[in-house]
Amino acid sequence: MPGAAVTDELELLNAGGGPPADRGGAGGDWREGPGAFGRERRMYLTGVSVALAAILMFFMALASSYIVRKGTGTDWQPIEMPRILWLNTAVLLASSITVEVARRKLAQVGVGEFRNWWAITTALGTLFLGGQFVAWRVLADQGLFLATNPSSSFFYVLTASHGAHLLIGLFALLYVAIRAGRPVWRRRAIAAEGVAIYWHFLDGLWVFLLLLLNIGR
Repeated sequence: MPGAAVTDELELLNAGGGPPADRGGAGGDWREGPGAFGRERRMYLTGVSVALAAILMFFMALASSYIVRKGTGTDWQPIEMPRILWLNTAVLLASSITVEVARRKLAQVGVGEFRNWWAITTALGTLFLGGQFVAWRVLADQGLFLATNPSSSFFYVLTASHGAHLLIGLFALLYVAIRAGRPVWRRRAIAAEGVAIYWHFLDGLWVFLLLLLNIGR
C-alpha cells in the first residue's frame, strides 16, 4: 500500500537517519524533519487528488454519453473488440505492480534498484500505448474509423483519451527518473508516490473502460 512505505520513511526521519542511499550527508534535505516532509507530502498529494477527481469526472461524462447514445440511437452497430486489448490490459496491470515495487525500493534501498523497476514501468507503459495503436490499426483495416458509426466513434474517443492521459503519466515517470539522480530524497520520494497513485488510477480506469466497451457494445 502507498502509505506503508511512507510510514517507514517517517520512522527513519524520526530516528534521525535518511534513506539507505542518502545517509552520510548525501540526502541533505531530509534534515528539515518529519514535519516538513508531512506538509510537503500533503500538499503534493492534494494536488494529485484534485487532478484525479477532474479526470474521473471527464471520463464519467464520456461513459454516461456512451450509455445514453447507445440506448437512444437506432444507428448503433456493435464492433468486434481487437483481441490485443486483452494483452494490453495485462501489460498495464503488470506496470502497476512494477511501479509499486519501484516506489518501495526507493524507500528501502535507495536509487539504484528504484531506477531499474521504474524503467521497467516506463517500458511497459510505452508497450501499452504501442498495443493501443495496433488495436486502432486493426479496426482501421476493418474499415472502422472515428466517423464510421457511433460505436466506433466512442471506441476511438475513449481509448485515445485514456492514452493521452497515460502519455502524461509516462512524462511524469521520466521526470521522476531524472530527479532520482539528484540528492533530494524527500522530494523524489513524494513525487514517486504521487506518480504511482496516478498510474494506479489510470490502470483501474482502463479496466473500467474495457468492461464498458465489451459489455456495453
